[in-house]
Amino acid sequence: MTDSLSVLIPVFNCSCRDLVDALHEQLCKEDIKWEIIVADDGSDDEQTKAENRAIRSLENVHLIEREVNSGRAKIRNFLAGEALYDRLLFLDGDNSLRNEHFISNYLAHETPIVYGGYDIIHDDSTLLSNLRYRYELKADGNHNAAIRQQKPYQDFHTSNFMVAKEVMTRFPFDERFRHYGYEDVLWGKTLQGNGIAIKHIDNPVTFTDFETNEHFVHKTEEGLRTLHQFADDLQGYSPLLDYDRKIRLLHLTPLFRLMYKMLHKSLLHNLKGNNPSVFKFNIYKLLYFETLRN
Repeated sequence: MTDSLSVLIPVFNCSCRDLVDALHEQLCKEDIKWEIIVADDGSDDEQTKAENRAIRSLENVHLIEREVNSGRAKIRNFLAGEALYDRLLFLDGDNSLRNEHFISNYLAHETPIVYGGYDIIHDDSTLLSNLRYRYELKADGNHNAAIRQQKPYQDFHTSNFMVAKEVMTRFPFDERFRHYGYEDVLWGKTLQGNGIAIKHIDNPVTFTDFETNEHFVHKTEEGLRTLHQFADDLQGYSPLLDYDRKIRLLHLTPLFRLMYKMLHKSLLHNLKGNNPSVFKFNIYKLLYFETLRN
C-alpha cells in the first residue's frame, strides 16, 4: 500500500477550490504523508485566481502562481519536479469528486501507473442542448475499467492518474505539446514502447463543467491542429489518423477538402445551435482535419 502521496493539480482559468476541499478532507483521514500542490499556469481570470488563493489556508496545500502559460505538458513536468513524495496523483482542477473512497482506492495500488477514468454528471433537463455533454454521453458506456484495459495506452488521459515519480522522471511529457490535445496519447505510446504497464481501475473523477458549444468546437479544432502537427509521432494511436491514412491512400484528400468547403457552414450552424448532432460533429472533425493535410 502507498504510504505517501503528492496530489498535483494544474489549473488555467478555472476554480479548483471544491476539488481541493474534497481531496483535503479525504487525505486528512489517511495515515500517510501527503501534500496537495496546485500550479496556476498563467491564468488571466482574476476571479478564479482569487477563489483559488483560499486553498492556501489548508494544511499541506500549496498554490504556485506562474506568470506565463507554459502548456499542458510542461506544467505537469514542473509539478512532478516540485513533488516531495514518490507517488504522484495528477488531477484536472475543473473536475469533481463524488466518491468518498477516491483517495483510499488509489492508495491500495502500487502499480507504476494507475488510471482511474472519469464519468459525467447526468442532467438531460438542462444539458441536452450542449454538444460536449452529448458527445460524452454517447461515449459513457466506454469509460469502465474493463473496456479501457483492452487498449490501455490509447484509453489513457491525464485528468486522473497516479504514477511513480521515478517513471515521470524517466519519461516526462513531451514539452513540444504547448496547445490543447494529445500530449497524453504520445505519453501512452512512449510508455508502451518502454514496457511500462498502465493499470485501469474504476475510480473516476466526475466531469461537470460543460463549455459552450462554440468553445468546444474551437477547442476541438485546436486539438486537431495539434494532431496534425504531431501526426508522424501519433500514427497508430488515433482513429482519426487511421481514417486519414485510408483517405490519402485512395487520393481522396481533395474531395474531402471540397466537402469541407461546401458543408462546414451548415455543420457549424448545427454544432453551435441548440440541437447539436454528435454524428455531424464527427463528420466535421474529419473534414476539418483533411483541410490541414498537405
